[in-house]
This record gives sequence, structure tokens and C-alpha cells, in this order.
Amino acid sequence: MVENLEEAFMNINPYNDVFIREAGLSDIPAITDIYNDEVLNGVATFDTEIKSIDDRIEWFNNHDYKHPIYVACYQNEVVAWASLSKWSDRSAYDGTAEVSVYVHKDHRAKGLGSLLFTHLVQTAETLGLHYLLSRITQGNDTSIRLHLRNGFTIVGVMHEVGHKFGSFLDVTIMEKILGSNK
Repeated sequence: MVENLEEAFMNINPYNDVFIREAGLSDIPAITDIYNDEVLNGVATFDTEIKSIDDRIEWFNNHDYKHPIYVACYQNEVVAWASLSKWSDRSAYDGTAEVSVYVHKDHRAKGLGSLLFTHLVQTAETLGLHYLLSRITQGNDTSIRLHLRNGFTIVGVMHEVGHKFGSFLDVTIMEKILGSNK
């Protein structure tokens, strides 16, 4: 585990004035824009229709203290966001959360995803979550490497489970059990 996130970030990222904070309602337009770009142009989400501001406000309101949303800001602009989301409404899953990280297309491959991801995993541990889960679409090897660097393991692959851009795509399931040596 990284002791000093800011120091670690400076070693991997050219940005020197990025900060992470909890998201607020005023961040919804930026979060929506980043997400909708992936809906239209990428496979990090299997959503195929763009989301409205009202839809994202409802999504935002469905997060609670144990399932926060964070934004990474650079020069007073939201350039990435990350969230811990409930995996299921069934109470037996209360210690489980799904990890999501999205970076604006103009700010990718600069370490922002790593910074947010590390922050999210550390936050999950602090919040007392036990299990983190990620679903990663075929072709997103960068995300798989990021998860592996942060102690996640591959559970398996769901073959051709999603259809987007004219192709059936596999999804890799990754997990991390917190508070253990796994």
C-alpha cells in the first residue's frame, strides 16, 4: 500500500496541481460528459445510450457514505471520477462494492486513473468494506494491469456477455478481498 499518495502521484504523473475530493452535485455535468464519451466511443461501459443530467443526479443520490464518488480536479476542472457502488440491494452484500474509474479522453495515460484507483481502494479499506469487484471489458488491458498492480486477482471471464459496436465482447471479473493477504 502506498503511504503517501501525493508523493507517489508526483512520481508517475506530470500534473503537479491535481487534487482529489468527494464529488458534489455541481460536478454532475462533468461526470456526465466524461461518462457519455465512453458510452458513445468506448467499451468501459456497456451503456449504449447517453445519460442525462437528471439520470446522473439520480445515480449520484443512490451513493452513500459507504459508496462515495470522487473527482480528480486539474486547474479547477474535473478531469476524472471514480466511485464505489453497491453490488446488490441484498444486505448480505453490504461489505461488497464495485469499483469504477473514468478519465476524460484528453487526460488519459497520465496517471490520473492510477491516482484515483489507489485512493478508492484505500477509502474502501477505511470504510470497512470487505470485497471489491470490477468488470473489465475485453481490450482494456490497461485497466487489468492497474487492477493487478493494486492487488486484484482475476476471477474469470464471462465470454461474449455484452454487445457493443457490432461485436460481442468478453468481460473479465476481478476481485480484491480487503484486510487479508489476498
